[in-house]
Amino acid sequence: MAIYYPPAFINSYLAQAVPDTLGADFVFPFFPTSPTAIEDLTVSFPDAANNIFAVYDRMFKMRKTPFPHIKSEQLLYYFYKTSGDPVQLIEATQVIQDLLDREDESAQELNSFSVAKQASANPLLDDKGEVRPTPFFHRIKIYQLEETRDLIDFGTARTYAGNKIIIDYDWHK
Repeated sequence: MAIYYPPAFINSYLAQAVPDTLGADFVFPFFPTSPTAIEDLTVSFPDAANNIFAVYDRMFKMRKTPFPHIKSEQLLYYFYKTSGDPVQLIEATQVIQDLLDREDESAQELNSFSVAKQASANPLLDDKGEVRPTPFFHRIKIYQLEETRDLIDFGTARTYAGNKIIIDYDWHK
């Protein structure tokens, strides 16, 4: 049985919506957090070096109510642009805020996207090749952290520009 994995839907939504909104023709890849240097990612995925790419981590939150079926989670994203003009990263960050910082309206758009994606010829699959069940999102909001500047170290990460965003959401099965 395929498991619920809301980050797959959020990543897919952003990978499609950000380039569509910017009118840009670029790939927007997402990588799960792993002990890999940014330079290793750009060597393994050369297209990512010229585009924006994201590294993300899923974080569970403590349930706020006794009702156990609505889950609260956060996605921690690091968005990078290692070459070229950083304007694309700045614009993409603004688009992400515009798309996901509208509470239930953002959740409704993400739900519509998720249902359409799973009914399409290219649904999201798990590692076993099974179609992922579609989560139902209740609300979404985002935060941008000021410590982003501390993450950029030109000597080690060779990062040209970066942003750190937390996406906070509630969902159920």
